[in-house]
Order: sequence, then structure tokens, then C-alpha cells
Amino acid sequence: MPDPLMYRQDHFVVLAANQPEQFLTAAELLSKLEAILAQRQDSLPQDLQKLSSIPDQAQYLLDTSCELDMGPGDFLQWYVVRLEK
Repeated sequence: MPDPLMYRQDHFVVLAANQPEQFLTAAELLSKLEAILAQRQDSLPQDLQKLSSIPDQAQYLLDTSCELDMGPGDFLQWYVVRLEK
């Protein structure tokens, strides 16, 4: 049986164009995604358009993706990391 620690999503490394990598908690990443999505409601990916609230959209992204298309030359990616042994 796999160790439950393998499926925890407590911390993420976040990569964005022209910015240093950031380490964020799941709550901090959700807040960041919500802020970005709030400004991009007119240009959401098709799978997010079916969700009516910004918190639901951000949670869906966190659960199902590791990147958000921000347009040409811009990107936002996040990956689960384990900070302790």
C-alpha cells in the first residue's frame, strides 16, 4: 500500500515568466490562482467556463492541472513538492 505522504499536497513550487521560483502552501496558491482568475474571467479555458465561482475554478485548477495559459510569452506553472523527509 502506498504511503499517504505521497498524496499530500501541502506545498508547491510556482514558476512564472520573468520571476524567481516561489514556494507556496496550498492555501497561498489557491489565493494566487483566485486573484489571477478574477482578472481573466473573459478569457478562461473552456473547462473552467463551466464553473460559476472563482474559488471553484481555482480549486479545479489545483486538483486537475499544473499550469495556466497566460498568453504568448507568459506562463504560470505549479508542482507539488515535499519540504520534509
